[in-house]
Amino acid sequence: MITIEAFRTLALALPEATEEPHFEKISFRIKKKIFATIDEKKNLGVFKFNEIDQSVFCASSEMIFYPIPNKWGKQGWTFVDLAKVPTEMFEDALSISYNTVAPKKR
Repeated sequence: MITIEAFRTLALALPEATEEPHFEKISFRIKKKIFATIDEKKNLGVFKFNEIDQSVFCASSEMIFYPIPNKWGKQGWTFVDLAKVPTEMFEDALSISYNTVAPKKR
């Protein structure tokens, strides 16, 4: 289980990550691009994955990770159930989401 505060702490520990509001949610960004959000009311997080990473997380943990059921899900945006996700899996997913959005180093 991941608390909202643990989510925030882990996300903000990533290089250059910032927290900003995004409609009624909390978003975490790198260079103004969102890599994760939190819906406190539903106790859900959202991560941005590429197609392969999304399929791996969703296939291995379909009760924990699942695509957003619309065009955003087809673009890699994926729900994570914060009440069910193990800490290590959450940390891996957060890191992958961050690296998916972060500018590529030259």
